[in-house]
Amino acid sequence: MKIATVLRDDHHTRNVDQELRKLLAQKTECPHIFIEPGGDEKPDMVFSIGGDGTMLEAVHQYGFEPFYVGIHTGHLGFYADWHPDELDDLVEALVNNEPVLAEYPIVSCHIRTKDGQSIEKWTLNEVVIRNATLSSLVVSVCINDAEFENFRGDGLIISSPSGSTAYNKAVDGALLHPSIEAIQVAEIASINNMSYRTINSALVLPKHHHVDLKISNPQIMLGLDREHAVWENVDSITCRVGANKIKFARYKKLTFWGRVRKAFIVGQE
Repeated sequence: MKIATVLRDDHHTRNVDQELRKLLAQKTECPHIFIEPGGDEKPDMVFSIGGDGTMLEAVHQYGFEPFYVGIHTGHLGFYADWHPDELDDLVEALVNNEPVLAEYPIVSCHIRTKDGQSIEKWTLNEVVIRNATLSSLVVSVCINDAEFENFRGDGLIISSPSGSTAYNKAVDGALLHPSIEAIQVAEIASINNMSYRTINSALVLPKHHHVDLKISNPQIMLGLDREHAVWENVDSITCRVGANKIKFARYKKLTFWGRVRKAFIVGQE
């Protein structure tokens, strides 16, 4: 097995990484199981050591082939099962036990520009669209190529089931279990008055549906997980459930709803 690590940039996290490497080398009697970024070797497993942002960085760096394991040294560890004081137990489980594999759906995002460019992106958490200036975002929303609404407001979020616990939750979207292959469209501060009306509610779309967003603004701020940039002359964005999934290796008996409870209700007991 080849292993890679992606680290939060702080002294404590780097120490955890070194301790993990030492313990695995001792248990496996193989000092060369870790690969370094930039090489030709591809990992079978990736350890994200940090917070949820570190995990997002890891999955975009290594993609859909490896399994992911999270060690929590950051501020929020929804994707992480392990803490630094559990490294001995983690290594013991890794060496002796078969993990439960959890597959999380992604959001596939097809961006078209007014000059004819076509760009494919994907996110594990969400796509966030805002206007790049202080004026409102103006978007024509179509579902399965049929007109649904004309949105005016601060922004739109298109989230995966695991991403439903992130920004989507903050705007009162529903929490979706990752076994539900769906995307969710949630509004950020929509304008609803005598002139403009929106559904003003989160929409959950199944795998065989897609949402088309026709952009009126000349510039938008587009967030794709940890990638945030101003895009100019975007004509439309189409989002749907992606064909690939991110695979997590679970060695603890912690359900998705147990993870939600731990992250948002009881904290790190």
